[in-house]
Amino acid sequence: MSFPRKIAGNIWRTLFYINAFITFLPMYPLFLIYLSKKKWWPKVFELKRFWARLILFNVGLSTKIISSPKLDCNRAYVFCPNHSSILDIITTYRCFPCYFHFMGKAELKKVPFFRIFFHDMNITVNRDSIISSHRAFIRAGRDLDEGISMAIFPEAAIHDSAPKLAPFKNGAFKLAIDKQVPIVPVTYLNNYELIPDYEKDFGGKPGTSKVIIHEPIETKGMTDEDIVSLKAKVFEIIEKTLIENGSYRQFN
Repeated sequence: MSFPRKIAGNIWRTLFYINAFITFLPMYPLFLIYLSKKKWWPKVFELKRFWARLILFNVGLSTKIISSPKLDCNRAYVFCPNHSSILDIITTYRCFPCYFHFMGKAELKKVPFFRIFFHDMNITVNRDSIISSHRAFIRAGRDLDEGISMAIFPEAAIHDSAPKLAPFKNGAFKLAIDKQVPIVPVTYLNNYELIPDYEKDFGGKPGTSKVIIHEPIETKGMTDEDIVSLKAKVFEIIEKTLIENGSYRQFN
């Protein structure tokens, strides 16, 4: 990357963060009010979807869903996207109108302002702690029992290999099987190009996030013995899609 393009990318990414913060401030009081009662959490979800639209639009980003099944918002699902960029979280809110909660890493509770979403509504998990993982799993299962979908990155974090997939954790698949709800693979094709992981390259650029939402995989009748095969199936679906769309070209 040329030096001028790198400078332009850094400026754009800085504007991205400033834009996210400025658009969040007027909504902060509403978020606090709606988060105070569980019955109002769906309003938080809708407001976050609106905020996601603002964040993207104001800096020249958009979302294109290339293909998607028709989902029944009266059912609970476990959404499983690949994870290669901070843009993935925002894109998830743009892609799914069905009310869901996120499961994210424990560090999110330390992020100023944003951490309010992870006090009660969304779920944090410290995967190095068996107790934390168990509590998060129980809470996520309770949400699914109530008909609330869950969004979980099966890679757990953005890895140095991104966009190449890192090994999947078992959690999302065990959860879907235990609660007998469908799991929905999701492929984010190019988010890593629009907003690269901070550790690799600070820059970024406007453009269109391309998304493929795959057919739900039913888990009815599956048991814990099927966790490994289900995990492998979802991994294969997402990896094949990334390869076919050129996202793995840097590894060829």
